[in-house]
Amino acid sequence: MLAMIKSQRFAEFLTSQDTFRVYKDSCLLFASNKERLLPLLEYADNFLPYEADVTVFDRVVGNAAALLLNKVLCREVYSDLGSETAIRTLNSSGISYHFNKTVPYIENDSRQDMCPMEKLSLGKSPEEFYRLLKKRSRDG
Repeated sequence: MLAMIKSQRFAEFLTSQDTFRVYKDSCLLFASNKERLLPLLEYADNFLPYEADVTVFDRVVGNAAALLLNKVLCREVYSDLGSETAIRTLNSSGISYHFNKTVPYIENDSRQDMCPMEKLSLGKSPEEFYRLLKKRSRDG
């Protein structure tokens, strides 16, 4: 029954203008229509202490997002597109995932190379990657 409700929520999410949603059980905690990692970072920055075992709906989940999902205590993530690098991180973090499509890695805008955030996240722990992003945003 719960899986069916989550599937219905995911289908509704995919037809919405939102790019990111966080649920705790049946309660919507956060929604955003910002692009890329911005909604996840905004949630990470503004919702301490985090609710444990949240379910996240995101448009694209690469390794960068997977690391941040670990940081915000996500238990389950649904996405239209996910990367194999994200799957490895999610598996090692105990986060279950549901991707409509899986690719080796998230591509940059020109589709010629790996997304810069995906590259930056490789080999980092969730906390290391989060601190690096915060430092980059401060340094401008």
